[in-house]
This record gives sequence, structure tokens and C-alpha cells, in this order.
Amino acid sequence: MIRRSVILGTGSALPVHAVSNAELAERVDTSDEWIVERTGIRQRHIAGEGETTSSLATDAARAAIAAAGIDASAIDLIILATATPDQTFPASATIVQAALGIEDCVAFDVAAVCSGFLYAVTVADSMIRSGAAQRALVIGAETFSRILDWDDRTTCVLFGDGAGAIVLGAEESEDGARGILAAKLHADGRHNQLLYVDGGPSTTQTVGKLRMKGQEVFRHAVVNLASVLTEVMAIAGLSAQDIDWLVPHQANARILDATARKLKLSPDKVVVTVDRHANTSAASVPLALDVAVRDGRVKAGDIVVLEAMGGGFTWGACVLRM
Repeated sequence: MIRRSVILGTGSALPVHAVSNAELAERVDTSDEWIVERTGIRQRHIAGEGETTSSLATDAARAAIAAAGIDASAIDLIILATATPDQTFPASATIVQAALGIEDCVAFDVAAVCSGFLYAVTVADSMIRSGAAQRALVIGAETFSRILDWDDRTTCVLFGDGAGAIVLGAEESEDGARGILAAKLHADGRHNQLLYVDGGPSTTQTVGKLRMKGQEVFRHAVVNLASVLTEVMAIAGLSAQDIDWLVPHQANARILDATARKLKLSPDKVVVTVDRHANTSAASVPLALDVAVRDGRVKAGDIVVLEAMGGGFTWGACVLRM
């Protein structure tokens, strides 16, 4: 028998206010046509007063816990992936813990930007496999709108706010049964200046704003994502033809198309939500997964691959059977 981490439930949450490209064009020098042609984005949700990373994370967590059919008290591990925490410290995961009424569990944040959810899932899976946890709540949540330079049209049109969550549970099963089959993570800190925030407590004592060299990020993303997907499938003993659904980081429709072509994967097998959510960083993969689970596309027994790349650079992929 093999001890594996199994997805018991998924959930997501979005800010109330959705901003269309046309609305954004009233604020910055851009247009709906320009944004759609280059990114595939048509709208994004922007957090309003009272909506924070932890509040969105809590709403997504509640939905995932309800879908799992368990009580919040059964959770013994919370990992929150975010680059936009409520406070420098304590970890926003502990704010979620308190909001859920969980008196005692392991709770911490992971910072790997857009790859954060993949990093968090891999850590949670390791702790479950080792016996250090039985039920893990893994969340990706961001309010990137609060670190954007709204005068920079090349970046402010790309991002949105939101949260996604999954509940992972330990399950003893025969080989080939459901659960996380393989995961692979990477990082290369030499590319810091291609995608970063120009501030921080130890340097400028400010939050800072997001800065990005888009063309160079695009080039690295297509190569790195195709490479890590091939790598993780090999670890799992599977091929691209075995994939039922690819749930990628929702950064740019052109990156999604290019990655699918490199893998010779049909576009019909790629879950796409970038048009309605934009890039929600660590939230984008669990958000997209929850959409596909709830609309019935992703079903029990499906082979699903999650992947993402973000600032750092960090990147990774995970293959699982639902």
C-alpha cells in the first residue's frame, strides 16, 4: 500500500468588483483590442475596501472544506501561497486559521510568487506522505492590485485578485490509484530583475511596485514550462498523451497556446480562465482547477497536470489522478 495525498475538495473566491478592459482604458492609455490581442484577458477582479488576501483565502478555504465534506477542525496543516500578505508578519495563514475557528494546527505562508501554489502543494504532499499531517488546506491567494503601478500600462492590465484552495487528505491505496503522483520544482535566482517588486522591509522599507520585462519573461516561461511538464510526466511514468487536463498558471493566453503546442497537447485539454481572471499569481492554478471541477470538466479518475512559473524565477509542475 502507498500513502498518497488526495484532493478531497476545491474552492475559490473572487472580489466582488470585476473590471473590464474598456473600464481600464478609461484609466490608462490602452484598449480592449490591444489587451485581448496580446494577452487574451478581457476582465479581472479587483479587491475593494475590506477585501484582503486573507479574507479571499478564507472564503476559498471554506468552499474547499465544504466540498471535502469535513469539519474545519479536521485540518492540521494550512499552507498559504502568496506574494501579497496582509502583513509583513505574522503569516496570513494564521489569520485564515483563526477565521476558520481552528485552535491548533501548523500554519505558514510560502513565497514563490506565481509558482507559490505548486510549491505549497509539494510541501503539503511531503508532510502528508511522511505522516506529519493528515488533512492539509493548501491555498493560493493574492491582491496584486495593491502592488501595481497603475500608470504602467504594460503591467497593470495583466493582473487581478483572487484565491483558490484545495483540501488534501492522506489515503492508503494501491499503486496507480488516485492522488498526487509526482511533483518537480525549480528556481533560478539569476533572473531577479526580469520580474520583481522594487521594494521591501529590508531595502526600501516600503511595499514597492511590480516591475517586469515582459518579452524576456515570456521566452523563459515557454521553455521552462514545457521542460518541467515533460520532466514531471517522466517521473510519474506517463506521457503527454495520458493527460486528461492541463491546468496551467493563467499568465497569458499566448504562453498557454505555446506550451500546449510544444507538448503536442490539444487546446481542448487546457483549462483557460485568464480571459476572466487575468493573472492572479499564486491563486491562478487553484482558481482554474476549481472552475474546471465545478463545471464538470475535471472528473474522478482524470489525470490532471498543474504547472506554473513566476518571479525568481521559480517554476514547477505536479501530476495527479483525481
